[in-house]
Amino acid sequence: MTSFPFDAALRATIGLHLHSFDRRLRADSGDLKRAAVAIGRVDPGETIEQTALRELEEELGITLSAADILGALDDYPTRSGYLMAPVVIWAPAGIDVKPNPSEVAAAYRIACSELFREGSPEIVAIEESDRPIIRLPLSVSTVNAPTAAVLYQFREVALAGRDTRVDHYEQPVFAWR
Repeated sequence: MTSFPFDAALRATIGLHLHSFDRRLRADSGDLKRAAVAIGRVDPGETIEQTALRELEEELGITLSAADILGALDDYPTRSGYLMAPVVIWAPAGIDVKPNPSEVAAAYRIACSELFREGSPEIVAIEESDRPIIRLPLSVSTVNAPTAAVLYQFREVALAGRDTRVDHYEQPVFAWR
């Protein structure tokens, strides 16, 4: 398994990969509500970066600045009516995470190498859609799309430096609300 020491070199590599990534924006959002991940709805007048920083503080008690933003991944439309804009933010090692119980069910720390587990991702056909679902088996849980799609694209783009798209992956039927 590939090793990713959490250090300045990893931060620089992720920043370089994201800087050279041709991010896809979706102008045709229709009725979808704009959202930024570190998760939350974009308030009027906010950029996706401002939203991600605000939500990171509200949901996990982590206060960071625009200087900590390394880049963003492709917009991802969800079945629940959101257009997610995943923002990649660097937090220092050992930062104290305080999940807000009214906003977050669980928070996990995983090593970047976890995203490269053997047999991951799992791509599964479902009869309800002509698009396959994506899920990532991790040591803490199996994660489904949309989170699995975002984590997989982070793995491919930010860590491996490969231009990989994920908006063609479906979400499990239970997420279609």
